[in-house]
Amino acid sequence: MIKINIHKALHGVNGEMSLDVNLNIKKGEFVALTGASGSGKTTLLRILAGLEEIEGKIELNTSHKHAIGFMHQNEALFPNMTVLQNLLFIAKDKELAIHLLTLTNLLKLQERYPNTLSGGQKQRVSLCRVMMQRPEILLLDEPLSALDAKMRTKLQIDILKLHKEFKTTTIMVSHDPSEIYKLSTRTLTLENGKIIKDGNTKEVLLKTQGSQKFSFEGELLELKEVDVVVIAIVAIGQQIVEIVLSKEEAKNLKVGTNVTLSTKSFSPSVH
Repeated sequence: MIKINIHKALHGVNGEMSLDVNLNIKKGEFVALTGASGSGKTTLLRILAGLEEIEGKIELNTSHKHAIGFMHQNEALFPNMTVLQNLLFIAKDKELAIHLLTLTNLLKLQERYPNTLSGGQKQRVSLCRVMMQRPEILLLDEPLSALDAKMRTKLQIDILKLHKEFKTTTIMVSHDPSEIYKLSTRTLTLENGKIIKDGNTKEVLLKTQGSQKFSFEGELLELKEVDVVVIAIVAIGQQIVEIVLSKEEAKNLKVGTNVTLSTKSFSPSVH
């Protein structure tokens, strides 16, 4: 359990503002922090990591000194160390290092140096390095923002895999609704330092489109059978929409693929 009741004066995009947060986060939750730039998301992560002074109180129910892992946008690997050496620098536990590299499909790269890796590979090494602390609380500050869509998807799978295996309480800053939908169970929306939305991720994100004619490309996130129909959850730009389909219309659809969302006579379809 994390109990947060804090206040901090900030200089936001619209001038002076106060970051005022009072909330509890349950052990094992995957919480997404979203909202406009300058709303206080990264500052809140830094506060939880102990990098910012505050007024108020934070209670962390953790069992060891290095219980918090913080992964930034910049992977900051040691260039003169191999992948394996980067991990062992954090903790001399080769068994854990090999296990993490295996989970993230990096084992074959263990003797490589950072300058020979792709951006996505570097981020996976960075994620493994954070997990070498066996953190109980994992803080992620938009770690995938600089990656292309395909690599982001791979890293999202790795993050969720590690979150579940190590049973971490994970708090992630993200602007990507499809990423938030895939990973988190709870979403907090910040605006000018205040939490304006807090709830189940699907309830917070889902929006129903109007009935105007449209045709958009999107990513199919989920298919849910409800009685005799199927609900398709699709990410389009910065919105998540749900479309009701017949089982016949949905039979050839596959989660994770790109789809076209279109409508004729006010009746949406996905293909």
